[in-house]
Amino acid sequence: MVKNIERSKEQLIKELQQSEERLQKFIEGISYIIAEIVEIRDPYLAGHHQRVSKLATAIAQEMKLPQDKIEGVRFASLVYNVGKVDIPTDIVNKPRKLIEVEFSLVKNHPRTGYEILKKADFPWPIAEIVFQHQEKIDGSGYPRGLKGAEILTEAKILGVANVVEAMSSNKVYRPALSIEEALTEILKYKNILFDLEVVDACIRLFREKGFKFE
Repeated sequence: MVKNIERSKEQLIKELQQSEERLQKFIEGISYIIAEIVEIRDPYLAGHHQRVSKLATAIAQEMKLPQDKIEGVRFASLVYNVGKVDIPTDIVNKPRKLIEVEFSLVKNHPRTGYEILKKADFPWPIAEIVFQHQEKIDGSGYPRGLKGAEILTEAKILGVANVVEAMSSNKVYRPALSIEEALTEILKYKNILFDLEVVDACIRLFREKGFKFE
């Protein structure tokens, strides 16, 4: 009788683990689909979300965050630009600096992403991370002007990973900068625009641990 109970418990635990793994794979699949939809509208974003997710996840691990937060960062990094589906393609692909009205539309994409993603019951605060990923430590970010501790750690990580990847990739309006130039930029604004711990972790990954996007 006792052995049967033990086997039943083991079977139940195994089934729960399998169910969790299937859920993880399902969410990951949906996340990749969302990333590809966004990237289709902007050829310069090809592979961008996967690279940002790889760096953001590595930063979260380097900071020794709990596993649930690491997973939240990983998935949020794949879908954070979903709000850009609301931006006209001629603005997304404009080869010159945006005028104020156009930039206002772009700045609203974190809010649009939040409104889309909040409808899904993710195991992590994905919608809120996306809402906050353009906020800055000194309050100069958008769309809510959050500052310091008001910003989720996951959003701070995503913000830095996004900047480093974007600066080191070709854009319609400029050629790619080197990784060192991108790192110099985030160091310049450490503890001003970008979180000190996040920047330090990012720097260690590239300069000490040989991190590469590819």
